[in-house]
Amino acid sequence: MDGKSTSNSAYNSAVFNEFLRRNKAVVCALSASYISTFAGYPLDSLKSRLQTTKTPISVPRLAAIVYREEGVAGFFRGLWIPLMTISFVRAASFTIYTRTKEHFRDHHWLARDSIVDVSVIGGVSGAMSGALISFGSAPFELVKVRRQLEYTIAASKGLQLTKAPGTLEAVREIFQANGIAGLYTGFRLHFIRDTLGTALYFLEYDGMRHLLGRQRNGEQGVTPSWLPIPASLVPFVCGSFSGVTSWALIYPLDV
Repeated sequence: MDGKSTSNSAYNSAVFNEFLRRNKAVVCALSASYISTFAGYPLDSLKSRLQTTKTPISVPRLAAIVYREEGVAGFFRGLWIPLMTISFVRAASFTIYTRTKEHFRDHHWLARDSIVDVSVIGGVSGAMSGALISFGSAPFELVKVRRQLEYTIAASKGLQLTKAPGTLEAVREIFQANGIAGLYTGFRLHFIRDTLGTALYFLEYDGMRHLLGRQRNGEQGVTPSWLPIPASLVPFVCGSFSGVTSWALIYPLDV
């Protein structure tokens, strides 16, 4: 019995490890997304408030006002929306991105081992991913921002909220006012932002990974002499740089 149990355990472990290896891009993306959502959501909430205020105000002062008027919960209002959708969005996004790259590879399009071909494939794959995902993510993004700004919206109407409405109530209000179309308010800008933003991110990311030694088969090679960093840091460096620069370029569409 013990031998059979040990054998089954080893088999299950091997199967699980193989699953993780084959789906490492999606698994890593999901793990990183949940962590980054928890860590960055308060800043995202402040960003939404800064974008809608007409009076110049510093981030620390705005944070102090939110804490005084709404407490810690004010920074995390609407958090459940990205947490519920992030697994679908990230998994679908990376699946579309990966499958598009595989389509290029299978048809031997842009097959040269050059930074131009690698970057273009990454950009096109990212654009395809961002464009398709935007159709599903736009309503959730709208509701998330609506929840973040509930106190601000009420104040602009001369009202004072004693308790913020829940997510379902926010969805109901939007639907009652404008129907299904109301959930897609601002969709064109959302579509352009996600398409261009994701395209820029993966164009930069894949281009940098190529410069830092990644081979066309996806394996990380030796890093160049001009940036001799450990291979394990390459994805972090490329992802950080690509995330900051692509978001900076696309930010005006988010306002």
